[in-house]
Amino acid sequence: MKKRAILLGCAGSIGRSSLDVLDGLADEWDVAGLATGSRGGVLTQLARRYRPQAVALANPQRVEDMRAGLPPGVRLFHGPAAAVELLDAVECDCVIAAIAGAASLPATLRAVELGRRVALANKESLVMAGEMLMALARRTGAEIIPVDSEHSAVFQAVHAGRVEDVRRIVLTASGGPFRTWPREKLRAATVAQALNHPTWDMGPKITIDSATMMNKALEVIEAHRLFDLPVDRIEVAVHPESIVHSMVEFRDGSVIAQLGAPDMRTPIQYALTYPVRRECPAKRLNLLDVGRLTFEPPDFERFPALRLGYEAARSGGTSGAALNAGNEAAVALFREGAIGFTDIAALTERALKEHAWTATPDVDELLRVDRWARDKVIQCTMSLRE
Repeated sequence: MKKRAILLGCAGSIGRSSLDVLDGLADEWDVAGLATGSRGGVLTQLARRYRPQAVALANPQRVEDMRAGLPPGVRLFHGPAAAVELLDAVECDCVIAAIAGAASLPATLRAVELGRRVALANKESLVMAGEMLMALARRTGAEIIPVDSEHSAVFQAVHAGRVEDVRRIVLTASGGPFRTWPREKLRAATVAQALNHPTWDMGPKITIDSATMMNKALEVIEAHRLFDLPVDRIEVAVHPESIVHSMVEFRDGSVIAQLGAPDMRTPIQYALTYPVRRECPAKRLNLLDVGRLTFEPPDFERFPALRLGYEAARSGGTSGAALNAGNEAAVALFREGAIGFTDIAALTERALKEHAWTATPDVDELLRVDRWARDKVIQCTMSLRE
């Protein structure tokens, strides 16, 4: 009997890569459910191709037209809670959580509450509510297997020993398109330049996060929660070739690294098939073609977003929610041309440092902080214009 997957975030770059992987595993896996935010046309096309049991659309505009375009027997859930309703209605063996941003939190929590295997491609859930999410997984028996290439690499490398023998984790970072730019030049960086990533093909928000190194800041928090390791034992190394996806050093001095071509299909498939490894459509790595691998320390002065990630990880509580929401709002404003590139980290820092911190928030409090931080960034942007 085939296993069943629900793909949350089917229209984005991770969603497309996930479907490519599922096509390659079609003898073992069926697509049981699909969800996206507002791209109803894409959702309809995918429903016709994969014939899932149900689909979910968070922001529908012409629901009846869309319902009419779906194949017979495919249920449609729509509205802000559509993804959660989909999870409640459709049995599955794995949920691929690839909805971008804070919007993913309710569905990710529900998948864990239901005890599913969660292939977690959305780091924001762990950044906002990592302590809550991991505690819930321990209670329900849900497996959280990371899909971020860095955390997938750590997850694989940790199995070379015991978690209690890990001395430190080294998360690698490409450095993005501005790795060698001087600080004064960064102020004038354009959206097009920020989106010109040298090694990875990702969605626009994550690509800009890579350019500011906020992506790595969020990953520090994610690693802290996933692997229950003190923040001071999580380091970042800039590795422009993006071949070594991350490393784990054990107490005996052994360093285990996971290497591969920069292709998200490898960690997506590993999360689905773990602990079994199957043939994968991802690009193959030939180190002789690469020639050399380089590593550099990160520059916290030019890329202050990385410092904010460590600060938020150390303070815990609502700090991750404030950091994430402030950054999401600032990135959106940068893409609209309302602020400069270096304003992203500056405005996010205001949201992080000025929010009303709570040590042990519930979901409602996290969402309240999320809304406050977004409003704060917009208010600060308006004052910059005056």
